[in-house]
Amino acid sequence: MTAGAPEDVGLRTTRVRMTGVAILVAFAIVLAMGWTARLPLQTEWFDAYQVISPRRVDASPVTIVEIDDGSLATLGRWPWPRTRLAQLIHTISGAGPAAIGVDIVMPEPDPLSPDTLLPRIDADAALSDRLGELPSTDKELASALATAPTVLITAGSPGPSVNPLRVAPFVVRDAHASAESAARAVSRLIAFPGAMASLPLLEDAASGWGFVSADDPRGVLRRVPLVANVNGTLAPALAVEMWRVALRVPALRLATAGGEVKGVTVGNRFFPTESDGAARIWFSHHDPGRFVSALDVLEGRVDPGRFAHRFVLISVTAAALGDYLWTPVGEKMAGSEIHAQLLENMYDGTLLQRPSWAPLAEAAGFLVLGGLLVWAVPRWPMRYTSLLALGCVVVALAVGLGVFKGERLLFDAATPVAGLLLLSGALLALTLADATRNRKALEQVLQRQREEAARVAGELQAAQRIQREMLPLPERLRDPRVEIAASMEPAQEVGGDLYDFYMLDDHRLFFMLGDVSGKGLSAAMFMAVSKALYRSAALRSLDVDVGTLMSAANREVARDNPSSLFVTVFAGVLDLASGELDYCSAGQESPYLIRPATRDLQRLAGGGGPPLCAVDDYAYASAQASLASGDVLCIVSDGVTEAQNAAQELYGSERAAPVLAAADSAREAVELLRADVRAFAGDADPADDMTVLALCWRGQSVAE
Repeated sequence: MTAGAPEDVGLRTTRVRMTGVAILVAFAIVLAMGWTARLPLQTEWFDAYQVISPRRVDASPVTIVEIDDGSLATLGRWPWPRTRLAQLIHTISGAGPAAIGVDIVMPEPDPLSPDTLLPRIDADAALSDRLGELPSTDKELASALATAPTVLITAGSPGPSVNPLRVAPFVVRDAHASAESAARAVSRLIAFPGAMASLPLLEDAASGWGFVSADDPRGVLRRVPLVANVNGTLAPALAVEMWRVALRVPALRLATAGGEVKGVTVGNRFFPTESDGAARIWFSHHDPGRFVSALDVLEGRVDPGRFAHRFVLISVTAAALGDYLWTPVGEKMAGSEIHAQLLENMYDGTLLQRPSWAPLAEAAGFLVLGGLLVWAVPRWPMRYTSLLALGCVVVALAVGLGVFKGERLLFDAATPVAGLLLLSGALLALTLADATRNRKALEQVLQRQREEAARVAGELQAAQRIQREMLPLPERLRDPRVEIAASMEPAQEVGGDLYDFYMLDDHRLFFMLGDVSGKGLSAAMFMAVSKALYRSAALRSLDVDVGTLMSAANREVARDNPSSLFVTVFAGVLDLASGELDYCSAGQESPYLIRPATRDLQRLAGGGGPPLCAVDDYAYASAQASLASGDVLCIVSDGVTEAQNAAQELYGSERAAPVLAAADSAREAVELLRADVRAFAGDADPADDMTVLALCWRGQSVAE
């Protein structure tokens, strides 16, 4: 790559990150401000929580007395005479219910009441007298309402209320005793311009009055106001009023703080709400066990235990008459069952809550996960960033579902996930676009690199060829008294090992094997210099022993060594006439002396010193040995004994000894040792250059 390439990559990475940060901050602001609540995605995700984990109902405190199709088929079509409703209430109240909620609005007099029928029919005087003596059905129903803990309903209307709205008193209590905060909280309540109630006669007889309308703009009922503002009057929900009647408390308390409604208190029970006074129901699936037929109740076929100390709801559920609404669990339910589910939530303390600080928490979580993506996308490969994005999505969804199941809190995971997908997609798109823009430049850099690599490879091949040509060939030494074999395998293209041999005169053979510290091109260059200097020293001092020669070579090589490299060397002079060997080792492996006649193998010791260039002006001393006819001397570099296999085990001198002991010639010694080292190392890369030099003295008699 060019010198400016790293800086360009940094600039491109910064540009991608800055764009990602801009998207991250903008979306986090949208989340923190709560603007996503207006989108259907959040609502659908909250519904998904309930589909995935609907509420389980082990025992319900509510019984619904339904005026179903069977009841109408037997007892007559709707509306029934209100005397029948009175009979139904009397029957239920005899079992001692906690409260009876009549989920039926009766704003007009009973059309089947005698006092209502009399003006509308043409009857003789006798019939008129008899009808006039019959009691009013509305009065009979009022009497039944008055003798039981009953709650009538009022429903929101688009216009002002016709009759005065009858409600239990509400006391507004602010946490900080702030009238201004309480007023702001009340102003946030769901408001209705008016309400439709039952006849004043019936209203006066009842013990409580509950509001039943709910805001349902998207076709699915999710929230029910526990308290509503009906033209300036605070009206409790039917479920709240049934609790008030059951607990026999005269008034309700509205808890506020910070200009928001916090909940409704009934006696010693507190029911939390959202800031507008509405509560979110955690729905269960439809449960037929909540219902009993009005016909069965009137005919005495229902166990009174179904009503004792329980909330009882009376409702019309017959086809085309009942009020059915869609719920988040994907089922249509009768309005009375929705009231029952709200009562169950209040009884079990399982109302769902969407905390006011939830948007801030969602924004913070998005910033953390999104920030991780912004940091990782320019750095990591695409497959890893894709996995990271998927992991962030899984974490967000899992946390949202876990908090819902564990704490019944509603946190929007879907919208932040959509933001994370948008962010990761934008980052990946920017990265890919940037890569496309810079592809030609990278290809040009790569082409230059290939050309440079080809040039370097060519030079290395040339250096390798030159290095091999510098080494003497054993077959060129045509003296029947001695056999020489050699092998050098560099760990890289060129190596730092060396060997040399040549005749000093008609009877003396000089040979050496050296190993330069390190490997590669620098070691190869120093090896060539060392070999030349050693040969020069040897040819200038033909009559000195090898120890003196080693000292001279040490001075020559150390004089031109700016990199402070050192060389281990074994050098010797073999008298081909007598087999006498004069040798010296400068830090090199002790050679192996193989005696094929006796299959004996020994290591030559003595005549040692430190590597060349390690100690200035060191006085090396030589040692002597005698070779018998047929003896083989084998010298190896440490690349042999320190060869490693895949398990990083060393080959070692002990493993080499029995291999060499089986050799009968110099060539056989080299070939056997090389083959065994290769088999031991297997596919492992060579750790160092591997060089072997072997010579076999055949004796003077061979020449004669």
